[in-house]
Amino acid sequence: MDISQYFGNDITVNNVGDLALVDGITLSQQRILRRLLTNPGTYTLDPTYGAGLPRYIGQPLTPALYKEIVGLITANMYQETSVSQDPPPVIALKSSQDVFYVNIQYTESATTTLQILSFTVRN
Repeated sequence: MDISQYFGNDITVNNVGDLALVDGITLSQQRILRRLLTNPGTYTLDPTYGAGLPRYIGQPLTPALYKEIVGLITANMYQETSVSQDPPPVIALKSSQDVFYVNIQYTESATTTLQILSFTVRN
């Protein structure tokens, strides 16, 4: 269990005012988002933590950059114990001038169920 807090949002409280807790799929997705959106070097306890996806905003999504970002996402997802490596995650990206749209299909390791995680990365 962990505190309910999606990256970029406030900590959540439950219906009686206590800190809301999450586990399972929700916890897995919180951790994946945190890892993918954190810039390397900003997490004091582990300077190598994070994929830093926001740094790619504004760059044209060339085939080479697409491959680089998919590789970065895959490598970082494999560092999460909740993500199964077999089958590998399927990642799709789209971009506009100041936004990345990310869609990830992955298998959650504890339940072996297919999960879909879609999110935007904004500057």
